[in-house]
Amino acid sequence: MIPKKSTYADDKKVLRVVSINVNGLRASEKKGLFDWLATSDADVVCMQETRINPEQWTDKFKPTGWHTHLFPAQKAGYAGTAIYSRLPIKSVKTGLGFDIADTQGRFICATFDFGIGIDVNIASLYLPSGSSGDDAQARKDVFLQEYAKILKQWRDDNQSMIICGDYNIVHKRIDIKNWSGNQKASGCLPHERAWLDHIYDELGYIDSFRAVRDEPFLYSWWSNRGQARAKNVGWRIDYHVCTPDWQDKIVGAWVYKDAWFSDHAPVVVDYRLSID
Repeated sequence: MIPKKSTYADDKKVLRVVSINVNGLRASEKKGLFDWLATSDADVVCMQETRINPEQWTDKFKPTGWHTHLFPAQKAGYAGTAIYSRLPIKSVKTGLGFDIADTQGRFICATFDFGIGIDVNIASLYLPSGSSGDDAQARKDVFLQEYAKILKQWRDDNQSMIICGDYNIVHKRIDIKNWSGNQKASGCLPHERAWLDHIYDELGYIDSFRAVRDEPFLYSWWSNRGQARAKNVGWRIDYHVCTPDWQDKIVGAWVYKDAWFSDHAPVVVDYRLSID
């Protein structure tokens, strides 16, 4: 069970951030996504694979009390990201400055002033999949190369970041049920996992979930084939990746599986805005 924020001694200083690949916002809405968000205590929600065009993004996808921002792909019904926030947003940036990210709506970032002395950037990232073949994997690898440069620049600039999203990569054996059988599969390739090593070990980013949860079998995506969900044959490919200033402020992390809105489960992380 995910506790209510009211269980914290000072819940006003706790920021609850949710990441979910919705696998089509219209489909997830019909499965009750917004009903759950209304009761989730979420402050900021980062969505990926929204697959909705601006003309389809009607009021029923913009619930009362939420600030909503969509970054759609140029191709209809494809990719796309969004950020929903109950808290005021200072500014919003879309894109990363290279083609595959910007034409496919794969990155949207909201900047917040939480009164902690530095602006906080919370982003939704949808990293490409390479599972459809060699060309797709090559495009994914280009994305990884370009994005790593940007991640380094944010660290050099001392940005405060929480980058949520579907990274389409597992990190370690603990993050996938069938480790041995997927060593040649996109998402578990050695060079992809080494890329995650680089951003954690060399650039200094933090895997928020693993900072407080080290148990096995905590996955966030399951194939629709072969009863994978029922058998918990999953992959942990949905992340909160934060800069080191958040490491000591992570107070809880969960995968929500009481209801299903997608083939991905929401990943929920609570951050304390003050450690005093």
